[in-house]
Amino acid sequence: MYQINKGINKPIEFKGLKAQYIGYLAGGLVILLIGFAVMYLIGVPVYWCIIIVAGLGSALFYQVFRLSHKYGEHGLMKKAAKHYLPNHLKFSSRRFFLRLKQ
Repeated sequence: MYQINKGINKPIEFKGLKAQYIGYLAGGLVILLIGFAVMYLIGVPVYWCIIIVAGLGSALFYQVFRLSHKYGEHGLMKKAAKHYLPNHLKFSSRRFFLRLKQ
């Protein structure tokens, strides 16, 4: 007997995050880690580094989960794609529209 894979076309999901939002969260966490290391090397006290990174990390989690729940799997990409649509079209002649009738 063959085993059936029932989740073959489902999007990747991790703890409520869908699709590209997992990558956004991972990228943000890497940036926070690098930021912590840079602040520590500059000489910022460790307690301040922890407080700053914890605050920014919680803001990152809040924002990414908010975007994930608001736009879903492909909604954020669709919203970004809308900026590339023109507001109006400009034609210099009527020839295009006259050819549509034929």
